[in-house]
Amino acid sequence: MTGLADTPLPPDTVGLLEGLLTTRAIRRYRDEPVPDDILRAVLFAATRAPSGSNRQPFRFLVLTDGPKASQAKALLGEAARRVWEAKVTADGYAHGSGSQADSPKARMARTMQRYVEQFETVPVVILPCLVRYREPSPAEGASVYPACQNLLLAARALGYGGVMTGFQALVENELRTLLGIPEGVALSATLTLGRPEGGHGPVRRRPLEELVFADAWGHPAPYAIDPPGTRHTSAGPPRA
Repeated sequence: MTGLADTPLPPDTVGLLEGLLTTRAIRRYRDEPVPDDILRAVLFAATRAPSGSNRQPFRFLVLTDGPKASQAKALLGEAARRVWEAKVTADGYAHGSGSQADSPKARMARTMQRYVEQFETVPVVILPCLVRYREPSPAEGASVYPACQNLLLAARALGYGGVMTGFQALVENELRTLLGIPEGVALSATLTLGRPEGGHGPVRRRPLEELVFADAWGHPAPYAIDPPGTRHTSAGPPRA
């Protein structure tokens, strides 16, 4: 009889570059659990990420369908709805292009509204944590966020998807008490994970020439040109 420990990792369905260029933020999930072998694979990929001095101070608290997981999802769901309500007002999602039903902003608003309303039904919530070994600093995220990106890329490779948020910040004390998270451990993010209802594909990003400079700020780099056929080259707030 073989167990999970005897099972190889699932086959990768995309190449590395394709995965890097087409991993979207996935907020709509099918109503199905994430199998243990998929969870193992994406978490194994996360633990292969680099960290300062190779200390590997990241830890992952995985919430699926247990009693405490359900309570934690409820806390995070309420936080998610508060965050989104504030963002709708601050970013004017009901105005400008947001009032046009087929605009990217309006589509994002509909997706986010559904995401926060149904947060408690997300198949898997993962809380990436950082075991601090020195005083908090702005650079400490460099030892946990690469692991989060590894996890999302691995999910993409296996036909799953997710998104990283900061909802835990609004209910950190409640989560610490509920889940027994000790002092000295930072809650760094909230990741949701599941089988996408839609799919991955080309992401919406600004052109390379706007984001890369050569030798000095604002100086164009002759090689910083999007490859032919690049789609979705308008994204983010209006340009200054």
